[in-house]
Amino acid sequence: MAVIVNIETSTAVCSAALTAEGMVLCHRECMEARNHAALLSGFIKDCLDFAADREMKVEAVAVSMGPGSYTGLRIGLSEAKGLAYALGVPLIGVSTLELMATRVMFSTDDVDPDSILVPMIDARRMEVFTAAYDFALTPLMTPRPLILDADPYADLLATGRPVLFFGDGSAKAREVITAQNAVFVPDVDPLALDMVALAEQKYARRDFIDLAYSVPEYLKEFQATKPRSRL
Repeated sequence: MAVIVNIETSTAVCSAALTAEGMVLCHRECMEARNHAALLSGFIKDCLDFAADREMKVEAVAVSMGPGSYTGLRIGLSEAKGLAYALGVPLIGVSTLELMATRVMFSTDDVDPDSILVPMIDARRMEVFTAAYDFALTPLMTPRPLILDADPYADLLATGRPVLFFGDGSAKAREVITAQNAVFVPDVDPLALDMVALAEQKYARRDFIDLAYSVPEYLKEFQATKPRSRL
């Protein structure tokens, strides 16, 4: 399998990983604050140095495409494009929501394979970026911004299957989702080390994105807010 540099910057967490043959060879992450611009280049350099020290040739760059933080996604994609161009290798785009679903799917043997996986990324107030997948990553709900009203996942919960909610937006969902088959999985953040399966699959299929024209999957337009007056 290909040697791939993976980049993830869609939320407050910033991470990069070097992977090959389904294994994580080098991984760097910071989960404390949104400091991607200052940290990401150093994380990538560590991955490249690891590869160079072992005479490994990087064959692709993979980047999480969103949805998520507008600023974080722009930083990650810009770094990924520049790196892929400099190395002369293809660029792979990975859905952040699929990445999170994959993390939960492989996190434990106790997960019921009949479960519905619902990643949720905080999108301010009572809104989240979300989707729903089965264990084949078939979309049961297409990626979208969603306002958490009184019964936002009624159709999924009505199936009686376990519905697993996770991600930094899931805390808000606890306030409105009380069904017995709703399961909240804690501490699930999108990380570069979890991109390995999706990135290698796309590399094998030659499913690459355009270095010049690809853009993040924002799902909704950016809404700027006015800074508070200090007077």
